[in-house]
Amino acid sequence: MTRSPLALAVSLLLAGTMLAGCAKKPASEEQAAAPAAPAPAAPAPASQEQADIHRFRIGTLDAVALRDGTIDTPNDGKTFGVGQKTEDVAALLSANGQPTDTLQLSIQPLLLRDGDRTVLFDTGAGGETWAKAGKLQASLRAAGVEPAQVTDVLLSHGHPDHVAGLLAKDGTLAFPNATVRMSAPEWAAMQENPNAAKLVAAIGRKVATFEPGAPVLPGVTAVALEGHTPGHSAYEIASGDERLLYIGDAAHHYIVSVQRPDWTVEYDQDAPRAQAARRALLKRAADGNLRVYAVHFPFPGLGHVKAQGDAYVWVPEG
Repeated sequence: MTRSPLALAVSLLLAGTMLAGCAKKPASEEQAAAPAAPAPAAPAPASQEQADIHRFRIGTLDAVALRDGTIDTPNDGKTFGVGQKTEDVAALLSANGQPTDTLQLSIQPLLLRDGDRTVLFDTGAGGETWAKAGKLQASLRAAGVEPAQVTDVLLSHGHPDHVAGLLAKDGTLAFPNATVRMSAPEWAAMQENPNAAKLVAAIGRKVATFEPGAPVLPGVTAVALEGHTPGHSAYEIASGDERLLYIGDAAHHYIVSVQRPDWTVEYDQDAPRAQAARRALLKRAADGNLRVYAVHFPFPGLGHVKAQGDAYVWVPEG
């Protein structure tokens, strides 16, 4: 059995340190025979563009989930539940009504509009061939935003499914007017990694760093998450009394990562520290009844974490 494409991409980037709507139904024969009055018009089917975005609010802020694509990862004991029996992972998936041979991760960067700022959290997988992705630019435009209007890109970390969308197909900046913000340890690690040289050269003059856990923008504060990469960050977004916790890669899969937070994930550079950070973040979200945005959970990735025994369960909005 082979490793997942994303795992292979992450492994390359970790060399050295890391890089880190409805169709109208046909009328019945009875309706066709004797219509006493015109039938009400069927609702227009949702366009694909609108299906790839989800608008919501955080207090007074406009926010949009932007579909980029998906990543399929085999249940082969090498990615999720490393060291666990594949049949145990399969049993967990089956108990939740999911296929047992493949785990699917969604990819949905978050768009936030706050006055003069148009902020993008992570940039998806771009044109990377190991992901079924590359929809971010179209989703962004469906939300009414041109790439040149993005003022700030906030990166959770440097893995390719979060940063590859920074560059267009021709290698130029996909968001030419945006400041690229990430933690200082994450930027230092990216600069040290030869596999990230092209990206580092392209974005270098645009990068602004912050200290782990520091305020980043008005209403946006980083949350340091150790273990996944050297400077992995979640973000807490606040508006009035409302909060949203953007969790980055603290949890990858909405079943395995949440219900078995102590299982090892191949993507984590320092697994014990990452597992401790994952459990602590899930506890924080559950104890505080925080609204969560999970970039890899089923689209649009909005919901809450609830305590269940000594672990947790994901409860999506809607």
